[in-house]
Amino acid sequence: MLTSIMDGILCCLAGKSANVVVPIETCEPADGFEFVEVKPGRVLRVRHIVPERSVVTERASGQGGSVHCKRKITVYRNGQLIIENLGDVVRSELLHCQNGDPEHSSTLEVELSNYNSAATSTGTPDPQPASLPGQPPVPRRRHRKPKRTVLIDCERKISSCKGTHSDVALFFMHGVGGSLDIWGSQLDFFSRLGYEVIAPDLAGHGGSSAPQIAAAYTFYALAEDMRAIFKRYARRRNVLIGHSYGVSFCTFLAHEYPEQVHKVVMINGGGPTALEPSLCSIFNLPACVLHCLTPCLAWSFLKAGFARQGAKEKQLLKEGNAFNVSSFVLRAMMSGQYWPEGDEVYHAEIAVPVLLVHGMHDKFVPVEEDQHMAEILLLAFLKVIDEGSHMVMMECPETVNTLLHEFFLWEPDNSSKPKQETIESTTHKIHPANGEAQLAADNEP
Repeated sequence: MLTSIMDGILCCLAGKSANVVVPIETCEPADGFEFVEVKPGRVLRVRHIVPERSVVTERASGQGGSVHCKRKITVYRNGQLIIENLGDVVRSELLHCQNGDPEHSSTLEVELSNYNSAATSTGTPDPQPASLPGQPPVPRRRHRKPKRTVLIDCERKISSCKGTHSDVALFFMHGVGGSLDIWGSQLDFFSRLGYEVIAPDLAGHGGSSAPQIAAAYTFYALAEDMRAIFKRYARRRNVLIGHSYGVSFCTFLAHEYPEQVHKVVMINGGGPTALEPSLCSIFNLPACVLHCLTPCLAWSFLKAGFARQGAKEKQLLKEGNAFNVSSFVLRAMMSGQYWPEGDEVYHAEIAVPVLLVHGMHDKFVPVEEDQHMAEILLLAFLKVIDEGSHMVMMECPETVNTLLHEFFLWEPDNSSKPKQETIESTTHKIHPANGEAQLAADNEP
């Protein structure tokens, strides 16, 4: 603690940032590690494992199932968001009437007053009655012109992604203060199953270079890094796995490359809201002051990031090279989280199967945020791990690996009579985030 304070004082006097992260000395590929120059002078460390496997014929890609994604998203000026699933949509696999027949349309009406401060000043409209399938829509209290309307109409084929498929690649993306090492259990597990895995270090993290300019750590700068990594290693079918802030980059890539991204996994990523840095945050303090507070921040991260704070968890942090970044990088990362495009409409436009994994004891991301994300996304499965927290993939690696593997192998059932277990899982799928988010199309009486 005393050493850290002295370093911080010297940092203030010298006008430099202490504890600068630099890439490891060697730039030669070793043990699956590669160094990729995404921009001149901007080098990222990447762990890339291509397992040895026999040649598999095209039939190994599986039959899969075709899904007709058709949605109408309407945004009103008062912050109201209405999502209408039209025709034979993906949700019909999860939402069924009492007679077992699939619903062919549903409407999700969300009041965004809690997420949009502008809606508070104009007042929250009264909730409108639901329109049952097969009946004419119920007229609203007043007609309003929508601020924005988005139409989605596409056909997607979703098939099983097995390790024996040479056209499948898994991308793992960490969040603020992490490194690719936090995915150690997942990288080893899936590479042994025959998957090709790719895990980069964000700029300033792990073994990647750490530019001493704040603009190098904005969301858009980091997203372009991840785009370069994706384009370099992408196969025909790609699965993106993100944790915390890394979920935003997965969402960005899924939105930019809908034909190449096959499935997405979001681990403790939070709600579908636009990113904007907080003006009243400890991370707005000068970098030298943050450096003095590094021991306190590390202890706070351990306490909030893990359900238990024992010797095992401390060792996991050390082995995962987590929260081992310079105070300058940490400050720049937190103040650079500006992404106004990543709102509810942006997420609702994604027509990719998504698995949401949440650690129940997470003190950074409330479970209500992931529940709200599950409502907005077209096809999402929410799984809550009771004994996990924010770093659930390190705390419960076996559980997380099993959930991920089952999701990779999942493909939609196009039969008219879905399996019973699919119907039973519906009750865990839709959870209103608050009293103002409700499903307007319930089961027929």
